[in-house]
Amino acid sequence: MTTAASAVRTGYSSTDDIVRNLSLVQDEIADTAAKIDEQQIADLARHLSQPGRVFVAGAGRSGLVLRMAAMRLMHLGLNVHIAGDTTTPAIASGDLLLVASGSGTTSGVVKSAETAAKAGARIAAFTTNPDSPLAGLADALVIVPAAQKTDHGTSVSRQYSGSLFEQVLFLATEALFQSLWDNTDVPAEVLWLRHANLE
Repeated sequence: MTTAASAVRTGYSSTDDIVRNLSLVQDEIADTAAKIDEQQIADLARHLSQPGRVFVAGAGRSGLVLRMAAMRLMHLGLNVHIAGDTTTPAIASGDLLLVASGSGTTSGVVKSAETAAKAGARIAAFTTNPDSPLAGLADALVIVPAAQKTDHGTSVSRQYSGSLFEQVLFLATEALFQSLWDNTDVPAEVLWLRHANLE
């Protein structure tokens, strides 16, 4: 009997398949990124420019994207912590929590935002859902008009699950870093000195 896993292993992807799907992914990312309100990202950038530590919290693939963003913010010289790491201190008033959840309902992410709010910290969030609990907690909100991971068969994206949200989240956080860096006079050589040397 053929299982789904063995079907994938024995399936054949032609060059045409790859070309078609590279175009699909590129087009969906470009179309979705173009619909983001740039002012929302600019507002988030202003929060990151304020004094205070930055904490990052996300689950799954969104969490991995935010970890990449945290690394770049550290390169800029910000004091950045990843929620859940053993050396992460308590968040406090004046700090900023940066979070992402496509649905805006991911329990661990919403709980982190609630805890941050109780501590007096500011919250910056990326989500597809402006009516979500996470959006309601945010001081700075960026809406990514992508499909949520449970929107199977939606016309918003032909890709699986929350792929489009995660892809555009990466693009948005890279643009955010680049914009923050553009407004400094710090050369790449100085940023490089902060790059991890215990790899």
